Amino acid sequence: MSYLSIDIGGTYIKYALLDDKVNLTHHGKVHTPVNQNNAIVSEVKSIIIKYKEQFAVSGVGISTAGIVNREKGEIIYAGPTIQDYKGTNFKQLLADTNLPIHVENDVNSALLGERWKGAGRASENFFCVTLGTGIGGAYYHNGLVSGSHLQANSVGYLLYDPATGTTYEQRASTSALNARILERLGSNWSTREVFHQAKVGDDTCLDIIHAWGREVAAGLAQIILLKDPEMIIIGGGVSQQGDFLIEIIGDHVEEFLPESFMKTEIKVAELCNHAALYGAVYPFLKNKNIY
Repeated sequence: MSYLSIDIGGTYIKYALLDDKVNLTHHGKVHTPVNQNNAIVSEVKSIIIKYKEQFAVSGVGISTAGIVNREKGEIIYAGPTIQDYKGTNFKQLLADTNLPIHVENDVNSALLGERWKGAGRASENFFCVTLGTGIGGAYYHNGLVSGSHLQANSVGYLLYDPATGTTYEQRASTSALNARILERLGSNWSTREVFHQAKVGDDTCLDIIHAWGREVAAGLAQIILLKDPEMIIIGGGVSQQGDFLIEIIGDHVEEFLPESFMKTEIKVAELCNHAALYGAVYPFLKNKNIY
């Protein structure tokens, strides 16, 4: 029993093999090609063929940006990150690999990974928010909750501000944080360095992180008001800032909630960049009691 997991992002396509001990092995990644003439599908097919030549692959799980019809294996909505992506049907276009193909949105995949092997283990009611170039959301309540049109949890579009013409993700993504850093400190500062200096008490860095963290908190408060989840799990590369990140965000969430309203636990993802890789293949295993 081996399953190939592929995670398609705007910058990289990452992949790994889930072995019979339920460990991810044989990792790799390639740059996501410009998506002309189904170039992404062609790259994915090449990866599948390479792994089939070396391993007894039982199925392929694909995690991808965009809104996915998981029954059809089709991208039904995609933002500007990947061009010409809407309408891409992975199940049809990969049928000649003769393998079962499961396709899922990347944040849903990350949530399933955290539910299976990470911070959401055994929880039946939690929300996952990924902070990256944009902001994605996914909700688990006794199973994935995707909405009547598979468009639920698109939290990046929350809190549109007509005055600035910006959405939640345009103010609270890590891209927005990087823009703040560039404006205040110039191009020689990385996000990692700003967090490090904030942790040791640098006032300017603390101010940048708190201002950004307040924007993040504003969106989390809306999720709490609407869903009342047991926990919210923060994913994306910035989640590696751990407890310091949670403290910054936690300092501000209650500003947007009624007094004594906050009961939801906020945690960082445990699987980091591997969450979506685990979650993409989880549907093949969820009924097999493999944990």
